[in-house]
Amino acid sequence: MAAVDLPTESAGRGLATAVAPARRPHGDTRRPLGRRRPARRVRADERALRVVIAEDSLLLRAAMARLLEDAGVEVVGQAGDADDLLRKVRAHEPDVAIVDIRMPPDQVDEGLQAARVIRTELPGVGILLLSQYVEASYAVDLLEHGADGVGYLLKDRLTDISRFTDAIRSVAERGSVLDPEVVAHLLGRHRRSRTVDALTERDQDVLAQMAEGATNRSIAKRMFLSERAVERHVTTIFEKLDLSVSKHTHRRVLAVLAYLQAA
Repeated sequence: MAAVDLPTESAGRGLATAVAPARRPHGDTRRPLGRRRPARRVRADERALRVVIAEDSLLLRAAMARLLEDAGVEVVGQAGDADDLLRKVRAHEPDVAIVDIRMPPDQVDEGLQAARVIRTELPGVGILLLSQYVEASYAVDLLEHGADGVGYLLKDRLTDISRFTDAIRSVAERGSVLDPEVVAHLLGRHRRSRTVDALTERDQDVLAQMAEGATNRSIAKRMFLSERAVERHVTTIFEKLDLSVSKHTHRRVLAVLAYLQAA
């Protein structure tokens, strides 16, 4: 996902994330954020999820493919570089493309660049990005371009096959999955200070609309409010969540992350 300008905080263009319908207990920080379902094998009368795996390490790629196939996921293609990933995704149009962010030839963000192309050409294909380390800027890029049908996990999570397949299924169903360590890194001190519980019911309704990717104008229409009233609610949300103006952070993204972290 080349760099683009962040959406303006007043408009919130391009930001869309799936909203979990219920909150989980406080203190559970190890589960990826997003809609969760019990891990299970696909029944004979269900269509298996179809995925393409893009990972330059042959050993890791083969291991992922074997684990997923044993869990009932159909691996329709494997790629060792970004160009091959695009060829396989265009040919098979899988439910989800599992993409390592850093791939040959330069090992910078070739996987992320390819994911952007897939999102543009084949928006129905879910994207699950994998990274060895927390790359906060990539997570922000992911969110500001819309996180419906998108996930970001650290590779450490792959050892838990149930959670890995849960993440794939959630992304395939247009949910969003964000690694808790990524969220913690992005929210920083904000995650440890105020929470969405400090918001009024109306503030939370506005924040829920923001989390669905609605602009202030769209929120105003949906909630039968003036745009000025919505702007006041958004400002109040930032203040109550202790999200100060900074050139290094994007408050609308952080507010949505706080919402998902509390969901």
